[in-house]
Amino acid sequence: MSNTITEPVKAYFEGRNARDFTQALSGFSNDAVVRDESRTHRGPQEIRAWMMETIAAYDDRSDLLNVETEDNTVIATANVSGNFPGSPITLRYRFVTENGVITSLEIAP
Repeated sequence: MSNTITEPVKAYFEGRNARDFTQALSGFSNDAVVRDESRTHRGPQEIRAWMMETIAAYDDRSDLLNVETEDNTVIATANVSGNFPGSPITLRYRFVTENGVITSLEIAP
């Protein structure tokens, strides 16, 4: 197990916080899947739309607290603040990678 953040995961958090969706998406595969708030988003277009929608609704920002990497899975814990009830909250991001790109991301409390 390692505490080193992988480049695709780093690009996701840095890009999302900077509102640079191209950077945030740069580490995802073309058939990646994101699961968040009981919804599933498939592929770059749906994932970009989800990012734009959630940022418009919540104006959220994620500050990494911890990262654990084992094999092809990265678990990142982040403090997320924004315009939503209970802000800030701690969320767990489970990234699965294959051949150096993110194939899935699941976000949960």
